Amino acid sequence: MDVGATEPEAIPETLNYPFHRPSAVQMPPVYEELRQSCPVAHVKLPSGDEGYVVTRYDDVRTVLSDGRFSRAATTEPGAPQLSSTPPLAGGLFTMDPPEHTRLRKLVSREFTARRVQNLRPRIQELTDGLLDAMERQSPPVDLNTELAFPLPVMVICELLGVPFEDRDRFRGWSDAFVSLTSHTPEETAAQRSSMIEYLSALVQRKREEPTDDLVGALVSARDEDGKLSEHELITMIITLLVAGHETTVSMIGTCVLTLLRHPEHLAALREHPEHLDHAVEELLRINPIGDGGPLRITLEDVELGGRLIPKGSAVLAAICSANQDPDHFTEGATGTFDPARPSATGHMAFGHGPHFCIGSALARAELQIVIGSLLRRFPALRLAEDVSELRMTTGMMVHGLTRLPVTW
Repeated sequence: MDVGATEPEAIPETLNYPFHRPSAVQMPPVYEELRQSCPVAHVKLPSGDEGYVVTRYDDVRTVLSDGRFSRAATTEPGAPQLSSTPPLAGGLFTMDPPEHTRLRKLVSREFTARRVQNLRPRIQELTDGLLDAMERQSPPVDLNTELAFPLPVMVICELLGVPFEDRDRFRGWSDAFVSLTSHTPEETAAQRSSMIEYLSALVQRKREEPTDDLVGALVSARDEDGKLSEHELITMIITLLVAGHETTVSMIGTCVLTLLRHPEHLAALREHPEHLDHAVEELLRINPIGDGGPLRITLEDVELGGRLIPKGSAVLAAICSANQDPDHFTEGATGTFDPARPSATGHMAFGHGPHFCIGSALARAELQIVIGSLLRRFPALRLAEDVSELRMTTGMMVHGLTRLPVTW
């Protein structure tokens, strides 16, 4: 017996969520422990309420697809909350079928694979313009500022018909909507109110001067067809505007960072650009946009992962943990970037079930175009600082790099 050996620390009965990330490029180590010994963990949420975090791949799929785990119930009086600010009711994020299905149908045609394929030349044009401006500068530059932030905002603004010149205001609004602890309830309420006021004025302008963009189509669906209420109209625009750029901004930064940290894979992709699409799937798998998705509430007692979750409990599906579950991704270390990993396409970065991300095709297109363009335009692209100097945003549901300094 090794007298110097120590027993591994037992997992506390209740953990504080969200879990600690040691660095900008590391997942919380506790997820591996939980998958092995406590796949449905009891946690204390930022709101002070208690709930459960589910960490194994198969269990996460169940939470995301099983009707016993409800999004709509999060808006009911007395329901446990993720943060101190309740979610905005009346939108896609806080509805269950059939109401969710009704609203989703109104916008789903704008995000089909065919529609996105037709958008690719415009996305490429916008990307090239941003890279032209970046190339004219003297490095180092912040890739977040020059590319990762403006591109998704440009794309979603054009798609919706929202003025791009107001992009700085979108940033503040979006940060408030995805805040866990980074904003006080008063700050979040003020930002929400400001965004609702802005979008209400935009809707009124669309009524006076109809347009053929997505917001114009939603206004028509509201006024002519009565397919959604005024509140649902505004909430839908908020959802599309925030979700349509916030996650892609963070993914561009973290995916590019992953490639810059693996120059051998970067060189291989330059030699074989036909492998890019599959590499993007592996980048999506290994780079989570957050610890968990939107909260769900159990509508009845549910047994999952060997544990009974009582009715009315808050449950978080930890997609970031599921996407590194070695029982599903069996080729090599799941925490290691391997662009040739055959099972990479089985990731759940865009969710699963009724709430599968409606913009997944658009996000994939943006990532493929951005990374492919960077490979061609900047063959000597590299980090301008040590990776240990980089930081992730904190206190929000969506994790992104605060900056990404690069040179060439």
